[in-house]
Amino acid sequence: MASQTIHRQEKEQFIKLFEQDRIDRFEDRLAVLELFLGSDEHVTAPELAALVRQAGHNFSDDFVLETIELMCRYGFAQANHFDNGQVRYEHRHLGQHHDHLICTKCQKIIEFEDADIEQLQLKVAAAYGFHMLQHRMELYGICRQCQDQREQGLCLDAARTGERLRIVAFSGGSQSKLRLLSMGLRVGDEIEVITNIHQGQVVIALDFKRLVLGKGLAQKIRVETIRGAAHPAAPKGRS
Repeated sequence: MASQTIHRQEKEQFIKLFEQDRIDRFEDRLAVLELFLGSDEHVTAPELAALVRQAGHNFSDDFVLETIELMCRYGFAQANHFDNGQVRYEHRHLGQHHDHLICTKCQKIIEFEDADIEQLQLKVAAAYGFHMLQHRMELYGICRQCQDQREQGLCLDAARTGERLRIVAFSGGSQSKLRLLSMGLRVGDEIEVITNIHQGQVVIALDFKRLVLGKGLAQKIRVETIRGAAHPAAPKGRS
C-alpha cells in the first residue's frame, strides 16, 4: 500500500512538472513512467523498451531512452553504472536511500538499507570536515542462491576474482601434489583469488604472499567457499 501511495505521488509530480515545462508527447512519456514505476527491477533502457512493447505501445527505443533520461533529469529515476559497465535505471523516491549488493555470478541486484551505515558515513565525513553531498555503496560478491547451487568441491580454476576459499583436497598424481606442496600450499589453507581470467593463470594470495598457478594446476586444487568471509585470512603458523 505504501508503494502504491508513493507511485501515485510520483505520477502526480511527473504530470505537474512535464506539463509545466511543456514536454512533448506528454501522454506517451507518462505511459513509459507508469511501466517503469511498475517494475521492481533495475532495468536497462532496452529492457524498459521491451516492457513498453509488451504493454502494446509502439514507441521507438530512442524515445524510451530519451524519456528515461528526462526522468533522471527531473529526479524520478537514477542511472547506475555497476561493475559490468551496463547502465541500469532504478526508481528515485525523495527522502529514501538504499545501497546495493551485486552478485557477480547471476548479476542479481539486492537493495538494502542500514541506518547505522548511514550514520557512520556522516560521522566519518564530519571527522574530516567534509560536507557530503551524496554517496553510493556497492558490495560485490556471490548471492546465497548461487552459493547453494555451486558444488561443494569446487575447482580453483572455476573460482571468481575476490573469493576467499579453503583448500579441501588435491587431485592428480603425486608429481602435481608435490609441486603444490613445494609452493607452500596445504589442505586447510585459506586463500584469496586475486585474478582469474578463466583462460590461463590464476593468481592467489596466501599468508600475504602471491602465488601464480597455471590453469591445469589450479584444476587440481579443490576448494570450498568460506561463508561470510570479509577479510583475507591472517597468517598462521606453518609446520
